[in-house]
Amino acid sequence: MDGLRDVLALGGPVVAILLVMSVLTFAVTIYKLWQFAASGVGRHKVLSEALSEWDAGDANAAQARLSQSRSYLAPFIEAAIHMPNSQALSDRLDAEAGLALARLERGFRLLDTIAQLAPLLGLFGTVLGMIEAFQSLQSSGASVDPSLLAGGIWVALVTTAVGLAVAMPTSMILSWLESRTARERVFADKALRTVLMPRGAAGTVASNAAQGHA
Repeated sequence: MDGLRDVLALGGPVVAILLVMSVLTFAVTIYKLWQFAASGVGRHKVLSEALSEWDAGDANAAQARLSQSRSYLAPFIEAAIHMPNSQALSDRLDAEAGLALARLERGFRLLDTIAQLAPLLGLFGTVLGMIEAFQSLQSSGASVDPSLLAGGIWVALVTTAVGLAVAMPTSMILSWLESRTARERVFADKALRTVLMPRGAAGTVASNAAQGHA
């Protein structure tokens, strides 16, 4: 706590704002980890097995496996299985899956803003500190003390260091969360396409198209 108070005293309000931003980053990260865990993000083993059964033409086994899945995508897959296939159904399921994925992306904009704004705030604090240091140097008149300028400069650079210390982990966390969400989007699209057009049905369509061209 003493070290934190020293940093706040050196950096002033800019460092205080950066520390608040770091707390926000930590809170959002914890929330996203809980949300991803509760939604089963990345844990689609049972659902993948159900999709494989469905793709192979075993509807009963697919539904049995699907009932055991805890994936947030399971309700969409179940709806696709029990409802007649149509373009309207495909569009509706795409919209519902997109909405579910959008919920997983909540908080990303805040993390992105912090990652971009923290270094700029740190630089702003450094500029203010440099201005103050040169003003002190000017007010000292002819008796210039180099240590006065050096001390002012390193104090000013504290805000830049704090800004980078906030921005770098925030950017890394955001990149990791975005990569997880991107993989979820790809899996969701593949899962819905598999249910709406299983391998057997796709082969029949292709065969009928080939016969039509013959």
